[in-house]
Amino acid sequence: MSHALQRIDETREALVDALAERNWDAIGELDMGCRAVIDEALHNAPVDEDALREKLESLLAVYQQLLEVTTGERQAIFEEMSQINRAESASKVYHLFG
Repeated sequence: MSHALQRIDETREALVDALAERNWDAIGELDMGCRAVIDEALHNAPVDEDALREKLESLLAVYQQLLEVTTGERQAIFEEMSQINRAESASKVYHLFG
């Protein structure tokens, strides 16, 4: 396996681990590094195109999981903020008539 393909695998595995831990800082850093790894794979030494396609599709699947998780997290935060806003409104009404 070429060095570029190995780095794609390592980056994918690190992203999976960071996602499992919900380590958003690590995910951000890995995302930036992922771009460099993909550029290296596409522009440097010739690699097996089928293997590269397989590795990139595997990486894409991780990004799809990441998107699903972040969308769920964002929705949970939105719902929590809505509950806080409703509680604050109820508290203001209570103090007005209390």
